[in-house]
Amino acid sequence: MKREHCKYPRTLEVTVPGTSLAGNPLGDPAERRVPVYLPPSYDGKKRFGVIYLLAGFASTGHSFLNYSFGRQNIPEMADSLIESGRMQESIIVMPDCMTRYGGSQYVDSIATGNYESYLVDEVVPFIDRTLLTIATRQHRAVAGKSSGGFGALRLGMRHPELFAAVACHSGDMHFELCYKPGFPAAARLLEPYGGNVMGFLAAYEEARKKPQREFALLELLAICAAYSPDSATLGNIRLPFTPYTCEPVESVWQEWLRFDPVEMLEQPHYQEALGSLDLLFLDCGTLDEYNLQFGHRLFSAKASKYGITHRYEEFMDSHASTSYRYEVSLPALSEVIAG
Repeated sequence: MKREHCKYPRTLEVTVPGTSLAGNPLGDPAERRVPVYLPPSYDGKKRFGVIYLLAGFASTGHSFLNYSFGRQNIPEMADSLIESGRMQESIIVMPDCMTRYGGSQYVDSIATGNYESYLVDEVVPFIDRTLLTIATRQHRAVAGKSSGGFGALRLGMRHPELFAAVACHSGDMHFELCYKPGFPAAARLLEPYGGNVMGFLAAYEEARKKPQREFALLELLAICAAYSPDSATLGNIRLPFTPYTCEPVESVWQEWLRFDPVEMLEQPHYQEALGSLDLLFLDCGTLDEYNLQFGHRLFSAKASKYGITHRYEEFMDSHASTSYRYEVSLPALSEVIAG
């Protein structure tokens, strides 16, 4: 374990070996550097609960450390919240699940690598071995925004034995509204490449200055790699629509829906998993450009229908630059996992 060279004295950097990621199809690093925030009274004797914070698409754990004028990063925010008495002291772990395509959605995929297994089977045990954590479910939480919020919610549904609390900020859900409206734009962006996914990816990677308008297509392809991989297809990516006509490919779309939290919530074992949490927190901006406010309202309604205790909030904002909402979730999570 080595100390991060930055102005935050309690931010360390640990290196997780990443056996689960070894030999991944994209050739991405298996060994990952993971920033960790340590609370003020971390003295090598006292133990603390842990919050795992998952970054959004095209971001890593180091993104939580970035300086931004007029806005606190996560270590600054945690220090302020703890100093003011609003947050219980907690360790915050910020994993790196970046891929060559810009993100993994925190799932296991034959197209990108086993990022869910990496988090569950390697990062969590490594942190418990390396730092003074309280290594039980009752003292672990997972949170994130956007793709990170999706990852946090899905991990809570699939691994309730590991986490007692979940916070999902504007997480991907209700795929009919958050993904499908973007298919025509993606099809148009593919036209100069004859609908060839690999042709686009090669051109995008070679560009010294990445074309901003094509970022949405890259994000869609990363999601394809997570939800509809295929070892028999070049690039291991199958689109849920036909590029030339933008007609839906229903068999692929059904594979996507297996990852949709709104659809997953219909399954009794996921209902039971979420019902076992000590805290399930969700929020979303009322002006979200990806229509996620509607998905979150639907998810909340379904959770209430199935008797799942949760807390849902909306706030007047869009999707981007809403990290200030961690000021709400981090204190709530820390109360649950406090030692």
